[in-house]
Amino acid sequence: MRYSVLFLLIILCACGQRRSGGKMVFRYNQEGGIPTLDPAFAKNQAIMWAVRQVFNTLVETDSALHIRPSLAKSWEVSADRKEYVFHLRTDVHFHDHPLFPGGVGRRMTAQDVVYSFRRIMDPATASSGAWVFNGKVDPETGFAALDDSTFRLRLLQPFQPIMGILSMQYCSVVPQEIVAHYGKDFRKNPVGTGPFRFFFWDEGQALVLHKNPRYHETDENGRQLPYLDAVQISFVDSKGTEFLLFRQGQLDFINEIDATFKDEVITRQGDLKKEWEGKIVMMKTPYLSTEYFGIVMDPGKPGVKSSPLRDLRVRQAVNYGIDRVKMLTYLRNSKGIPATSGFVPAGLPSFDTAAVKGYHYDPSRSRKLLAEAGYPNGKGMPVITLVSIPLYADLADYAARQLQELGVKVQVEVMQRGPLIDLVAKSAVPFFRASWIADYPDAESFLAMFYSKNPAPPNYTRYNNPAYDKLYERALQENDDSVRYELYQEMDRMIVADAPVVPVFYDMVMRFRQPNVLGLSSDGLNTLELRRVRIGEK
Repeated sequence: MRYSVLFLLIILCACGQRRSGGKMVFRYNQEGGIPTLDPAFAKNQAIMWAVRQVFNTLVETDSALHIRPSLAKSWEVSADRKEYVFHLRTDVHFHDHPLFPGGVGRRMTAQDVVYSFRRIMDPATASSGAWVFNGKVDPETGFAALDDSTFRLRLLQPFQPIMGILSMQYCSVVPQEIVAHYGKDFRKNPVGTGPFRFFFWDEGQALVLHKNPRYHETDENGRQLPYLDAVQISFVDSKGTEFLLFRQGQLDFINEIDATFKDEVITRQGDLKKEWEGKIVMMKTPYLSTEYFGIVMDPGKPGVKSSPLRDLRVRQAVNYGIDRVKMLTYLRNSKGIPATSGFVPAGLPSFDTAAVKGYHYDPSRSRKLLAEAGYPNGKGMPVITLVSIPLYADLADYAARQLQELGVKVQVEVMQRGPLIDLVAKSAVPFFRASWIADYPDAESFLAMFYSKNPAPPNYTRYNNPAYDKLYERALQENDDSVRYELYQEMDRMIVADAPVVPVFYDMVMRFRQPNVLGLSSDGLNTLELRRVRIGEK
């Protein structure tokens, strides 16, 4: 531990010296470290944030989550929505590397896109992102380089959210010869086309990325991006220590705040306390993430047949029996939005509280439903076990206490994240706490969780409704956004009516930056975008 702290201080001091020499270094901490820099395995935020700095995708999302060009400058879509032709930029080069002739990064071509996408689908890669194309594209005929700067994607059937999928870090473009040389070690020797290039990585201590001097993008004034000279990522495995480093000015940005300091910094209403104004800057935006309690619906799964939650009226009573507003106010300092609409969260264009009305706190209605189900004031109802990970045990305990007031006996069981995920995937836990974060900015990412033909994941509840399935399939082929959003809302209303889940809250991105950090944006996918970030004078 002493070595870790000493190493971190050396790195931070070195970064400070570079700043005094006129260099701009952006410093953040990644609690728990980064397991890989290979985009084929960009399955969580830690990896995605780092990978985004090193690699590019064909298209990307802006701060409003609209699809915009990146490696592709334009595209056309066929009338049947099965074929997409992308016209690539011709000024994009891979980072300089000794394996390229003369050590100079070669130009990126359409064949690199073909290779990168086939690599994701190749079972030998064992990419955690294979699902993005599986069942949607034939790996042999679906990807084609029509010439060096024209790439064609051919789908097996229309899939409206495909552009969002192409913006995911899984779909980053990589150079075949570099990947072939390093094999699995490409994870720690990444070469991409992104704004920053790999420089140094001590896996237990820190990762340093340097500015790519040949990056192809410029700002509106013609100035080359990125503005930063380097990015330094430390791996302090404590959110508390992270916040202390941040308040000392040794980190430029933190995502979230340690629970220990939450009440010191944020009011119950979710605002920055007066004494912190001018010292740090808080940034908030709706996060495309829904926190919920899931209920397994398949009576063939363990414990489901004997659970009182098999009765729709009990599921609805549980939904009406939780005061989500108070829960967020007192447990999370209003970080989040009470989930009183459907399952699809705020921040998506199809989200509409008038079109989808969910559950509000209504204990009298909850009691009435329990009585109709044969459990007046909970009498005769077996104990229900709600399983949670330690981080969210307070939410589960709060819900259990409120339901206890209605006579519903809920026992909270706390389990480590890994084992719980395994059990939930096997539908071996009838009532569980979980969250779902959008993979791309489309409500389909949430609604796919209830499509009966999907396994678990994502259909953890084993929800099966033929009418829902028909709407889901129709929505995937609908070209008109307004019509598709209406279909999404109708599906969400079905989820509310059938209650296979208890939506608790829609999460919120809450970031903190130093006042001299300029140009840092925030979006509903919690993307870390650093191309236009500057470090000003304190």
